[in-house]
Amino acid sequence: MENWIRLGEFKCADPTREEEFNNYINNIHIPNTLKTPGYVAVTRYLIKEPTHGRGQYLSLYEIESDDIERTMALRREMRKEEAKRGEYQIPGLSVSIWGDVLWKQIRERACRK
Repeated sequence: MENWIRLGEFKCADPTREEEFNNYINNIHIPNTLKTPGYVAVTRYLIKEPTHGRGQYLSLYEIESDDIERTMALRREMRKEEAKRGEYQIPGLSVSIWGDVLWKQIRERACRK
């Protein structure tokens, strides 16, 4: 198994819906994502000072997979099913700035000083 990190940067499209946005992320998006085989953890961060229209939240998805392309294809298929149930990207609620950056886990690429 290899360890991977997927990064996603998001923002709430409508500041008056911030509570709804966080409820969606915490109670729908993250649990759905963790149902994907290989996804083992999600950590969300609040970006203190978003700049130039960037997202206000950064999510790190930890993935363990011996075939990352297959794992990502499976996640895309699961997102289609979530969309059919109305559980993926609620209209007008969130904006994904980027989210398809995959890196081997950082600890494998960097060392402590």
